[in-house]
Amino acid sequence: MVIFDSSIFIDDLRTGCHAQRFSSLDDLVRSSAVVLAELWRGATTQAEQLFLRALERRYPIFPPTEMNWLESGQLLQKMQRDYGFEGRKLRDLHFDVLIALTARSQGATLITSNRADFELIREYRAFKLEIW
Repeated sequence: MVIFDSSIFIDDLRTGCHAQRFSSLDDLVRSSAVVLAELWRGATTQAEQLFLRALERRYPIFPPTEMNWLESGQLLQKMQRDYGFEGRKLRDLHFDVLIALTARSQGATLITSNRADFELIREYRAFKLEIW
């Protein structure tokens, strides 16, 4: 089972760079409610909105659990302590942490092109990660 990070969809919508990988994927695909929220926030064209509606219909959506939310705050507090991140960086990381924890709790592999942030998160919690 796989969950795609928003970076994969954004890259593909802009350049089509993942089309071949999408078509050859044999895994079950699931959507993250957090990823969909991120994508809706930036969906400005009708084509983007149609794409998101199709994603919502096509794949089951996994929301973060209560424990994912609580754990995300704890991990961000540790990152702030360890790296001295300012509020803006912590806010930027928060959705990524939620996406990673949701994938972890579902036993899914998270596929992203955002190597730096998700490898940082893996310093704090193990989860299956694939970088495209």
